[in-house]
Amino acid sequence: MKYGYARVSTKDQNLNMQIDALEKYGCQQIYSEQAKGANADRPKWLDLLSQIQSGDILVVWKLDRMGRSLHHLIKIVNELMLKDVSIISLNDPIDTTTAQGKLMFNIFASLAEFEKDLIRERTMAGLKSARARGRMGGRPKGFSAEAKLKACTAEALYAQKELSINEIIQQLDISKTTLYKYLRYRNVEIFSVSK
Repeated sequence: MKYGYARVSTKDQNLNMQIDALEKYGCQQIYSEQAKGANADRPKWLDLLSQIQSGDILVVWKLDRMGRSLHHLIKIVNELMLKDVSIISLNDPIDTTTAQGKLMFNIFASLAEFEKDLIRERTMAGLKSARARGRMGGRPKGFSAEAKLKACTAEALYAQKELSINEIIQQLDISKTTLYKYLRYRNVEIFSVSK
C-alpha cells in the first residue's frame, strides 16, 4: 500500500499543495495534520506508523515533514527501512524503493554523522585550547540580579528570627539548599537551631 503523509507547522499554512501532490503520485491513504516538527505529539503521524506494514511505501512532500531534526529523521527512516517500508520524498532525491535511493539516503546519513563528529571534535579542541590558556567553560559563577535581591531578602528574614526556615523558603519560593547558599553568599552566620 502507498501511504502519504502531509504536515504543516502553523494554521496559516495550507496542506492542499502537499495533499494534491500525494494524490497525484497515487497514494491510497493520506494522513495530514497541523503540528510543529519538534512536537512529539503528532497523532496522525503516530496513527500512520501504527498502520504501515512491511512492503508498504511512505510518500512525503519533503523529508522534513517526517522528522524534527536530521538526527531524528535518520532514526525514523532507519526504523521504517528495518520494517521493510520504503520512503519516497517528492522534493528530495530520496526513493528507497531503488538501490540508488537507498545509497543516497545512506550517504546523507553518513554525511550528517560525519558533520556531527566534526562539530564534537572542534568543540573538544576549543575547550582544550581554552583550558590551556587558563579559561574554563561552563556557566559563569555568581548570582543573577534577581538571585542577589532574593539573597538580600533571605538575609533580612533570617536575621529577624521571626519566621521559621520553612516559612522563609515558602515566602521566597526557593529550596532550603538555595536559602543556605544565599545566606553563605551574604556571609551570614547560620545557626544550628532555628525556628
